[in-house]
Amino acid sequence: MGHREDLLAGARQCLYEKGYARTTARDIVAVSGTNLGSIGYHYGSTKALMNAAMLSAVDEWGQKITAALIDDLSDSGDDQLVRLWRRIISTARADRELFMATVEAMVQAEHAPELREQMAGGIQQGRSGMAAMILQQPEETLDAETIGTLGSVQMALMSGVLIQHMTDPANAPTAEQVVAGIRALASTKP
Repeated sequence: MGHREDLLAGARQCLYEKGYARTTARDIVAVSGTNLGSIGYHYGSTKALMNAAMLSAVDEWGQKITAALIDDLSDSGDDQLVRLWRRIISTARADRELFMATVEAMVQAEHAPELREQMAGGIQQGRSGMAAMILQQPEETLDAETIGTLGSVQMALMSGVLIQHMTDPANAPTAEQVVAGIRALASTKP
């Protein structure tokens, strides 16, 4: 690897271990084995490097969750929606640091328009992918309304459930409870 890649790997490691706000340029250099001048040369600033590290983490999280969910769809037995939620929850618990880095990236995006724009694109892909998985249809066959409703609600539920699992795992809902709640909401009459 070259200095650019070493810096990104070091920034990601610091992101997972220390978080965005507590990581300094010196931390990244110490972990990556590079020098302070390399940050400016390759990324322009520590902030730009950390934003790149967050985008990289968000992208990896998206890939891991997609892979886990696709693997699960071929499974047989239990209710498909329960299996989907089991996989979502177990993936987040297995990759806690990665999930937490994506949460921190969302907070930092408030102050970094380029980060926000790229994350918004990832969220839109997530909406489409979630709707396709739930309906078991190719993404390209979905219309904008389905993506905007089913995909958006699934993404919102996923974020909320995973945050509960990160902050209060002992009381966070199980996959079965999440699905029971979804079905109860669906059957509620206005």
